[in-house]
Amino acid sequence: MSVTVEERKAANKALIDEVLKAYPEKMAKRRAKHLGTFEDGKPDCGVKSNIKSLPGVMTIRGCAYAGSKGVVWGPIKDMIHISHGPVGCGQYSWAARRNYYIGTTGIDTFVTMQFTSDFQEKDIVFGGDKKLDKIIDEIQVLFPLNKGISIQSECPIGLIGDDIEAVSKKKSAQYEGHTIVPVRCEGFRGVSQSLGHHLANDAIRDWVFDKADPDKRPDFVSTPYDVAIIGDYNIGGDAWSSRILLEEIGLRVIAQWSGDGSIAELENTPKAKLNVLHCYRSMNYISRHMEEKYGIPWVEYNFFGPTMIEKSLREIASHFDDTIKANAEKVIAKYRPLVDAVNAKFRPRLQDKTVMLFVGGLRPRHVIGAYEDLGMNVVGTGYEFGHNDDYQRTTHYVKDGTLIYDDVTGYEFEKFVEQIQPDLVGSGIKEKYVFQKMGVPFRQMHSWDYSGPYHGYDGYAIFARDMDMAISSPVWGLARAPWKKTA
Repeated sequence: MSVTVEERKAANKALIDEVLKAYPEKMAKRRAKHLGTFEDGKPDCGVKSNIKSLPGVMTIRGCAYAGSKGVVWGPIKDMIHISHGPVGCGQYSWAARRNYYIGTTGIDTFVTMQFTSDFQEKDIVFGGDKKLDKIIDEIQVLFPLNKGISIQSECPIGLIGDDIEAVSKKKSAQYEGHTIVPVRCEGFRGVSQSLGHHLANDAIRDWVFDKADPDKRPDFVSTPYDVAIIGDYNIGGDAWSSRILLEEIGLRVIAQWSGDGSIAELENTPKAKLNVLHCYRSMNYISRHMEEKYGIPWVEYNFFGPTMIEKSLREIASHFDDTIKANAEKVIAKYRPLVDAVNAKFRPRLQDKTVMLFVGGLRPRHVIGAYEDLGMNVVGTGYEFGHNDDYQRTTHYVKDGTLIYDDVTGYEFEKFVEQIQPDLVGSGIKEKYVFQKMGVPFRQMHSWDYSGPYHGYDGYAIFARDMDMAISSPVWGLARAPWKKTA
């Protein structure tokens, strides 16, 4: 039985009202601002965002350190990233994301290695500046092929006042040719990992761009077709899939930010003719800076699903000459048989299946087109740490009546899924096992559940297979939540 949009909106309102009854009045009033239903014609999704999470609720957010070290800086492969502070944060973030890279780990690449200053009580009392100084000396002896070091501040660093900037300046002078970057990304700063992205962008601006002059690099020769991939962290090989398509239409990728990226590529970027921005939330800051200072235009792109791939390729090509525009059409035509084959196989199995999403970055909106290419419907979506401009951009993807939830709590999300009963939930590792125990098909949409890539045409085939595999598995009918079992 089909449900009208107005009936869906009324059902969503009743569901939100029911969920809010579990909270004290003051808390319910505050959480109500973050829950709503999208209405066609509105400039955004109608929910509050980028506000501090409430104490006592199970938030899925991370911290500023996670945004800087785990997202932006961590994937830069030929630099060593020191977690400056107690061992816990470095251990927890050690190789946590599938940022694929090419190189020899421990020799010229270091992404999956952990470096920490391992603060003890005496370091909290007396400070860790001297320890940090010594650690950098040890790194230069043990890993002489590293091209630079970033210092990722954990919470105690901001509390005790370690002067990581002074250490960085001293060691940069001592080890000429090595870029040493202090990042003030203490976890307590801001309301989520989103501020960590911003701080990391600012550190690149101040400690990489302002100290490197690409015009003085004799080894770099510009071409009219130079582009930089910004905000793609190569989860499961995504940036490689993006690069393949960009190179097929005749462009030259001079930098990847920051999956499989290097410090030299960061330094090259001010020579690009266009920055192509994938993750708006984490890298719009540096893209705007490069536009203002170097005059480099930037364009958002979306390589999830054939509809958005075609739209993005044409948008990117529009910034170049007719040769690139013609190449884009050739590439689109080349992959249509692959798309047709994928759709012929999976659309009959996935048609009209419903999905609820809750992810970080851009995925709550960007992956919607790929689901729709498979005939599926996204009935609910929301961001862990989105800002209002993210929800403005989401209006171009969601349908009238879609349930929207910002920084959704564990309790709220569970109740929404119980009531709406989607055919699939796409979210993060913290939610995965709750919904699987409830018998709800689930895909981990932060790092592709150990699969991928999902970008590009080849990625679309993998995406379709994985969604079908999750939904069609017979195991879900056998699952019963442990907390619902009778004694």
